[in-house]
Amino acid sequence: MTSEQLLQAIQDKGLLVPEQIGKVRREALLRDKPAESILHEQNLIPDSQLSELKSELLHVPYAKVSADQIEAKVLELVPEETVRAYGVLPMYAKDGMLVVGMVNPDDTKAQEAIKFIAHQVNLNLGVFLVSYGDWQAVLRRYSPYRSEVQEAVRNMGLKLGSRPESLRTVELEDNKGGRSEDAPVIRIVANTLREALQTRASDIHIEPQEHQLRIRFRVDGDLKEASVMPVELASLIVTRVKILASLKTDETRVPQDGRFRSKVLDREVDFRVATFPTPFGEKVVLRILDPSAGLASMDNLGLTGQNQATVATGLQKPFGMILVSGPTGSGKSTTLYALLQSLNNESVNIVSLEDPVEYFISGINQSQVRPEIGYDFASGLRQILRQDPDVIMVGEIRDTETAGLAVNAALTGHIVLSTLHTNNAAGVIPRLIDMKVEPYLLPSALNLMVAQRLVSRICENCRASAPVPAALEPILTQELASLPEGSRFVPPYQIYHGAGCSKCKNKGTLGRVAIYEVLHMTPGLQALVIAHPTIPQIQAEGKAQGMLSMRQDGIMKALQGQVLLEEVLKETEEG
Repeated sequence: MTSEQLLQAIQDKGLLVPEQIGKVRREALLRDKPAESILHEQNLIPDSQLSELKSELLHVPYAKVSADQIEAKVLELVPEETVRAYGVLPMYAKDGMLVVGMVNPDDTKAQEAIKFIAHQVNLNLGVFLVSYGDWQAVLRRYSPYRSEVQEAVRNMGLKLGSRPESLRTVELEDNKGGRSEDAPVIRIVANTLREALQTRASDIHIEPQEHQLRIRFRVDGDLKEASVMPVELASLIVTRVKILASLKTDETRVPQDGRFRSKVLDREVDFRVATFPTPFGEKVVLRILDPSAGLASMDNLGLTGQNQATVATGLQKPFGMILVSGPTGSGKSTTLYALLQSLNNESVNIVSLEDPVEYFISGINQSQVRPEIGYDFASGLRQILRQDPDVIMVGEIRDTETAGLAVNAALTGHIVLSTLHTNNAAGVIPRLIDMKVEPYLLPSALNLMVAQRLVSRICENCRASAPVPAALEPILTQELASLPEGSRFVPPYQIYHGAGCSKCKNKGTLGRVAIYEVLHMTPGLQALVIAHPTIPQIQAEGKAQGMLSMRQDGIMKALQGQVLLEEVLKETEEG
């Protein structure tokens, strides 16, 4: 099946609008990649839904594959090169049959390759259609991290526990010749980046310490140690990363920032690099900007029910501000990008100001501010208004000048999206007033105020139910009492937890999901805003308009088995 045939089938089924299909077609052509790869990267259609459509068209049964459940001896039957080149994966070998999955079962070259392998091991062949995402997950099983790093370290003749050169006594007449450590170091860095993507890490921390080099990954908001290496590797690994990011390798006294893009695990990923001098060498943090993970669609955000309907209605308005609030690391940028993508089509001019640009989105004119040369959010916003924009995205409203310009842009017929640091949706209005925005301007300028937090998502593979602890039941009863949607939850309540399995690496949770509260401008709120309202007054008005609080949204998700109730209550605790 060609990319064009697949896109035509998607259009016939009404899974995407013609404008979206046109964008996918152009991007696939420009990047010389199959359309299915673009669809997967941008989360435009769930992998399972796309695979079911292909299964129907090709008359090949579709199977969901869990990469962790494939036995190692089965993986050995099909070489990594074959898996990577032909979009195939081994599923299991049983009763004289090798069962494989194929992303494109109608690919004759892939058919020949897998038939040859089955013949070599004297097994019959069974074929299922599998999703692009499942194929990538299995492909990662072929690239173990720790063993390759250990092998590279052994090749360099190093060991843990030694001290850095700057802290050791050295021989004045050390006549050692040059060392050929470049290849192992390059391999270590490459494997570290690959492993970080496999574990869904958002950041990589490379930390030189007194006796060792520690590498940690931030996964689902928590830092976890991934590897410990000899401290002699610190400067070599940091130098390699600095070369990749085009930073000055001979400057170690001051912090540096850079960025690079690389193809890892068959997808292009951006890495944002920041160095920081310490007594034991330069610490480096790499932010992983993976479009397949960071560019969520509106359906994947966690906006459901009333919240989803309110946001969808707000996005249809021709002008006004949509502000997303929450602390650092609460997923505000992911929500903004999803909102931008939903507005992105050929008929509108979208311009963004970001610090920095995290994800590059086709069709959007993105610009990175550089305060060190006077190009900040305020000055950039003035220039954007000369670019004939329909939609403006400002990464963050940080100061009085930016706030005033953003409000003015919304009042003059533009949709303005931005973020703000407040604890809840009700705090947005007082915060803007604190930034010297005149209260009488806000009713016309403000459209939506969204607040959010991220909480751990329970692993669906090992999810189990349990009764609500007696101490928490009154909290649930009180929060659900005022909700129209709460009527479907009746005592005794059931909550859920993850028992731990191979899929979630025995954590019981897998990924994170946002809990939201969405406040929209109403006549009642307009009258209140002009009178310099307090946060409790705005919250009371929000309750009157039927707004769900973050706690209520989280409790509903907990009763549906999506998240942990205890974490919801902790994240939404006031005070």
